[in-house]
Amino acid sequence: MRIENGRANDVRIAYIGGGSCGWAWSLMADLALDGHMSGTVCLYDIDVGSAKKNSVIGKKFGSLPEAEGQWDYRVAENLEEALTGADFAVISILPGTFEEMRSDVHSPEKYGIYQSVGDTVGPGGLLRALRTLPIFAELALAVKEFCPNAWVINYTNPMTACLRALYTVFPEIKAFGCCHEVFGAQKLLAQMLEDVHGVKAERRDININVLGINHFTWIDEARYGGADLIPLYRDMAEARYDEGYAKGKDTNWMNDSFASANRVKFDLFRRYGYIAAAGDRHLAEFCPGKWYLGDPDTVRGWRFGLTTVDWRVEDFKRRQKRRERILNGEEELKPAASGEEGHLLMKALMGLGDTVSNVNLPNTGQISNLPVGAVVETNALFRAGVVRPIVSGAVPGNILSMLQPHVSNQETTVRAALECDEKLAFSVFANDPLVDIGLQDARELFEAMIRNTAAYLPAAWTRE
Repeated sequence: MRIENGRANDVRIAYIGGGSCGWAWSLMADLALDGHMSGTVCLYDIDVGSAKKNSVIGKKFGSLPEAEGQWDYRVAENLEEALTGADFAVISILPGTFEEMRSDVHSPEKYGIYQSVGDTVGPGGLLRALRTLPIFAELALAVKEFCPNAWVINYTNPMTACLRALYTVFPEIKAFGCCHEVFGAQKLLAQMLEDVHGVKAERRDININVLGINHFTWIDEARYGGADLIPLYRDMAEARYDEGYAKGKDTNWMNDSFASANRVKFDLFRRYGYIAAAGDRHLAEFCPGKWYLGDPDTVRGWRFGLTTVDWRVEDFKRRQKRRERILNGEEELKPAASGEEGHLLMKALMGLGDTVSNVNLPNTGQISNLPVGAVVETNALFRAGVVRPIVSGAVPGNILSMLQPHVSNQETTVRAALECDEKLAFSVFANDPLVDIGLQDARELFEAMIRNTAAYLPAAWTRE
């Protein structure tokens, strides 16, 4: 990597999961549209064919008239090739197949347990972690061997457990996790500001203090310029509590797995007095199951959707078909900024301008009343060679009582996954607030879900 005249040249990015038709394309678009960086993106994926197709897509982005960043896309045959010499390593993987995901999300429904996402907490979050974290342990060792000074950016869920596994295996790793859920809360505040006061503001103009854990993050301060936005949010939560508040695509909450009317956010604000800064479908899974996820009718009443695996399968097929149309010249590739901040954080780390963003990092005191070392989500300052967490204070006591059990469960999840310890894993399973069933039923469900994902667990995993 070389920095010359405010531009970074010869930047090397390793993309683990480089066959993706989602996150990978977003980064490709952002890199193409940014004229301050150029270099090589090395795509690595167990599906080599998808990585090869994405290398062509990446070059197509670079050939467009709008492209200011020039990037060479290559396919790596193994982790050593991908990581050697990397300045940045991006991780965006999906361990297992849709069948394992189907078990994660839908097997618990037999016992009356519904999950709106199933990738972070709850039965699905745990099972996903058990097959994901051993892979992250291998990735941590590979980074240690081939690019120990690289910055590692993780997008894979369960975010908290994945980051904790990286640091457990390689404590000196320079890793952080990016999640766009908090961006949605900023956008919601900007929409309210425009609707109520006619003031148009961009998301990044909304200054917030962030504290919590990934997908259960909270805002205790929100400002636009000198104006406190908490009273505005309070008024909107009261006025729109029954029907909710949504704009654009989010109004289609009855038919879109990702849309919501923000009623869960409003309810949590009325209960606790702080803004819950994630989508309703994620927030619901951290709460007792009967609150928002009691059954499909309950979910509809709160005006958000259950993201079914059938929907994910169809969405994956749509993305694959689109990629084939682009590769065949049947569809024009139109780059647009993704709204993600990964490339901005890279620029800041290379000394091309400071940036503040919400990220997931081990707690070194940025949240005073959560355990040191546990992965938390706060704002952080990014500048040349440094990610410096911003002190966010203490989690309010009424929220802490809900949040602490999840922190403990996620810490135990990492141990269970890395040590292949079934007893520890079941303790997490049974302790989760969504698993509001008898102990015998919990054991039966847990064992069934373990069997369903056994092909993707380490060989060292032992079960009685």
